[in-house]
Amino acid sequence: MIRRAGEDALLVETGSLEASHRLDALLRADRPDGVVEIVPGPATVLVTAPGTDLSRLRSRLSRLLDTACDAGDGTLQAGRPVTVPVVYDGADLDDVAALSGLSAREVVERHTGRELVVGWLGFTPGFAYLTGLDPALHVPRLSTPRTAVPAGAVAIAGPYSAVYPSASPGGWRLLGRSLLAVWDVAADPPTVLTPGTRVRFQAVTDP
Repeated sequence: MIRRAGEDALLVETGSLEASHRLDALLRADRPDGVVEIVPGPATVLVTAPGTDLSRLRSRLSRLLDTACDAGDGTLQAGRPVTVPVVYDGADLDDVAALSGLSAREVVERHTGRELVVGWLGFTPGFAYLTGLDPALHVPRLSTPRTAVPAGAVAIAGPYSAVYPSASPGGWRLLGRSLLAVWDVAADPPTVLTPGTRVRFQAVTDP
C-alpha cells in the first residue's frame, strides 16, 4: 500500500525489512525526477518529492514495489561486509555480562561472532540500527539514559547494536568504542553504514 504523507511525500508500505532494502536500492539506482529524500524503515520507505506529480510517482513506486517484493527474501548487498574495529572496554560491558548470564569475554565473542545487517537509520543522522544481534545479548536499555555518549561508542539495546555516529545523549548499553568514522557530512554518502550493508565487529586492542 502507498499512502500520502503530508504535502510532498509518499509512504510505501513494503511489509518487510528486506523489501524496504530492495526498494531503497532500486530508487537510488534510478532516482525518479524530483525525489529529494528516500528513507527506508523496518517495513516502509518514505519518498519525498516536493513539487512533483505524486500520482505519477505513485504509479512508478507501485511497479518498483512489485519488483522488490517479488525478489524474495535474503540479504540485499552481497559485497564484503564493513568491518568495525572495537576496543571492548565499555562502561556497561560487565553489566551486560551479568544480565545475559555470560562472562565479559563471552559477551565480546557473541558480539563479534556473527554478521549484522543495517536495518535503517534513525534517532540522529547516521545512527544505524544493526539487526541480527545474538539473542543472548538482547538486554534492555538503561533505565536512565546518559546525557552524553561519545562518537564511536559501540552499544546494544534490545535486539539491536549500533555505533554512535556523533556525540549525543543515549540510553543504549556501551560495550566499547571504535575509531572508525561512520558519519562524515562531507562524504557521499555521508554514512558508511547504509541500509542493507553487512557489518562485522572485530575486537582490537587499544591503539
